[in-house]
Order: sequence, then structure tokens, then C-alpha cells
Amino acid sequence: MCELLGLSSNAPATVNFSLSKLAEHGAVAGTYADGWGVGYYEGLDVRLFKEATAAADSDWVRFIANHDLRSLLVIAHTRRATRGTRSYPNAQPFIREMAGRVHLFAHNGDFPRIFESNSFQPERFNPIGETDSERAFCVLLDRLSLIWKDRKATPTLRERFLIVSSLARELRDLGPANFLYSDGDLLFAHGHRRKHADTGRVEAPGLVLLHKHCQNGQQDIVAKGLSIQGDGQLVTLFASVPLTDERWEPLAEGELVAVARGQLVARQLANESTVFYEHPIDQSAMSRTDVAGS
Repeated sequence: MCELLGLSSNAPATVNFSLSKLAEHGAVAGTYADGWGVGYYEGLDVRLFKEATAAADSDWVRFIANHDLRSLLVIAHTRRATRGTRSYPNAQPFIREMAGRVHLFAHNGDFPRIFESNSFQPERFNPIGETDSERAFCVLLDRLSLIWKDRKATPTLRERFLIVSSLARELRDLGPANFLYSDGDLLFAHGHRRKHADTGRVEAPGLVLLHKHCQNGQQDIVAKGLSIQGDGQLVTLFASVPLTDERWEPLAEGELVAVARGQLVARQLANESTVFYEHPIDQSAMSRTDVAGS
């Protein structure tokens, strides 16, 4: 399995990585050596860096660490190959253009039966590499393309959320299905199950969440392998495991969350109704009981 990190902010944040150190939060050092990648949104486009080598050996990782790259939306991934060769096309995140914007996707888990499933045969969008993760992404875009035909007409939050939720439900039947997906507007995070280094078991949580309002003059977010700098920003982070000593909230098994500019806009627990927030709210003021209703 792999390690995931996603960020959504209401103002451009400087995000610097040491990806090899970041991966060590969730596993023995050096375990995630089959590739890495990070995508920074630049408007509706993405500045993508990825390689099929270990992050610890990469000059590109050092390049990123030495540049103050700022973005409202970031998705990062470190890979331990379970399916597909160690190659550039199989490194994540994956990107595709649809409706005049770049879509970005990264997955932690394994879908051994996805290639035989009739529900996961790509049509318009086809994989370049060999991974089950990229196939899942292509099928997601196939389904979204049915409602997203015009770059001038963005589908509603509800329309997009229901399609992502439906796909997540199907993926859970195929194997561990933790993923991050963004269309340049929303960041979706789906938590399922992952292999935990301390127990060796595959179980929930598959993702954890941290919501932070960084007031001017407060300390920035700093962790082993990660630093985030900004002024007076609202930031939501998703990660495979907690990265700081702060209170990270575990996503329930099968939970799907959508955030926009650092704020919660929709949330769904597995097999329950979705809650859409007409006016995005601060997650720190919300208890889990607030999102479990219909």
C-alpha cells in the first residue's frame, strides 16, 4: 500500500515536502520506494512532479523542497507497488483533462478483481499504465463526463458528490479504497481500510483529517517531512496517518468528505445519507453527530 496527503486551503499556501520522511510516518523507513508524486493546482491546471524512483534518492524532491510552491489544492503520494511495474506511468497522482480543467487522483489500496469487473471497463478515458488505481480513476472520469460536458457549465456539488460516492461504494467491494480526487474546485477524500504498521492488520482508519485555522502570527504547520506556511489561512489536511501531535480525526470506514477552499461542503458516512452544507462551515465547530443525519 501507499501513503496519501491532500491539502485544501482558502488562500495559496506554501507546501514543502520531504516525501521520503513523510512516508516514514506510516511504515518502516524505505518501505515506500517504488515511486512518488505531488500535484500542485495552478488555477485549473496542475504542476505535477512524479518519478518511479525512491523519493529519498530524488533530485526532484530536493528541488521541490528548495522552492516555495504555493497552491490552494495539493495531492501527494508515495508508492509501494502492489500491481504494475515500477515505472513512470504507474507513479501517482494521475492526471487527465476533462471539460477544460485538470483532474487529479491518488489511491492507497489494492483492487485485485478490478480488471475482470464489468463495471470497471474504461471507455472514453483509458489507462496509460498498468495499475488498478489508474483504472479506477479512468472509470470515475467516464462517469463524471456524463454530467460534465461543457467547460462553461460546472456540475453542482450534489451531482459530483453522488457520482464519486457511488464509485467509492463499488470500490470498497473490490479492496482497500482510500483515495483523494480533485477537479480543481473540490477535494474529495474517501477513507476505508489500510495496513497499519503497528498492528500489521488491514483495518480502518484509512485516512485521517486535520482542520486548522492558522491565525496571523501563529506557528505554521510543521511535521516530519512537511511544512505548510501561510497567513490567516483555513486549511484542511488529509493523510494516511497523523503527521503532527495535534488531534487528527479518523475518517470512518467508507466515509467520503468533500472540501472547498479549506471548508467542509459535504460529508457521507458509509450507507447513510449525504449531508450537504449550503454555507461551508468550520469543521472544528462540528461534531460527528452533526453529519450522521439524513
